[in-house]
Amino acid sequence: MSICPPNTHALDEIISRPCEEVVNTVQAVQGDVAVLGAGGKMGFHLCLTLQRAMEQATTRGKVIAVSRFGNSQVRQRFVDAGIKTICADLSNADAVSGLPDFENVFFLAGVKFGTDSNADLLDRMNVSMPRLIANRFRRAAIVALSSGCVYSFTTPESGGSDEKSETAPPGEYAQSCLGRESAFSDASDAFGLHSCLIRLNYSIDLRYGVLLDIAQKVRDRQPLDLTTGYVNIIWQGDAISHIIQALAHCTSPPAVFNITGPATLRVRDLAQMFASHWGLEPVFESTESETAWLSNAARSHQLFGAPKISVNQMIQWTAEWLDAGGEVLNRPTKFQVRDGRY
Repeated sequence: MSICPPNTHALDEIISRPCEEVVNTVQAVQGDVAVLGAGGKMGFHLCLTLQRAMEQATTRGKVIAVSRFGNSQVRQRFVDAGIKTICADLSNADAVSGLPDFENVFFLAGVKFGTDSNADLLDRMNVSMPRLIANRFRRAAIVALSSGCVYSFTTPESGGSDEKSETAPPGEYAQSCLGRESAFSDASDAFGLHSCLIRLNYSIDLRYGVLLDIAQKVRDRQPLDLTTGYVNIIWQGDAISHIIQALAHCTSPPAVFNITGPATLRVRDLAQMFASHWGLEPVFESTESETAWLSNAARSHQLFGAPKISVNQMIQWTAEWLDAGGEVLNRPTKFQVRDGRY
């Protein structure tokens, strides 16, 4: 196995290293590429991967990161990397109408945590805002991030929900994700918008993610809730590679892709692997439910290639990252939640 990235800069470099398929995708792109909602957890890596791919492909287009950038330090990361930024509140109609025209758009904006008792916020950020974007950029190709939680629960034995499976999830957050998808479907019907919907779960960056959540519980000898006993995961660099390649597959009506790893993983087994690293016995609470939010990503793997970073590699790196005192974002995924209340 390769060595764990020694610091955040090295981690950013590894995650944002474009593969040949990404460079080829970017080579065919005409015009600039906008990443809307770039200030979130995945935005910087997506922008940096696009920029590095454009440099290798020697294209003339630019990457433009659009976000509120309420934290000046977050914006500075983009500036330091040579990525153009635009400050804009994407939930504000005037701000959206004032944005430049873009031929290619990645839409990452939305909210999840802290929305349990705030239905108005969910509607504004996850339903109304996507409608603004879909209407404003109706002539662009848009890759819009959604979530694997739009599906109904399924059993581990099923292999996970595919892109044609039932979408009847519990909770207002998951319903708002379906509302986001409808914004782009409706724009397709009304304007012929070409788009892709990316149903992602769960992306792994050593600073956050399901593996970090599990590892911290094991290391700190805290009880790990097994209510949600099975998960899918994918390395963030692999997820970004697949998301970028999806730009070439935007259609009307929208194409839909599950983006995740190939395996259904048992949370108990993941905990045991971390426990072995530290010579500990994991502490568990509750028992596994028979179902979970699980996705089958065979279609995206066939089109975009299998993920390059293995589960074992991610586990090793996560443990070593914690051993080295690496940066963590302190943003638990709450993957155990089954009622959709975040």
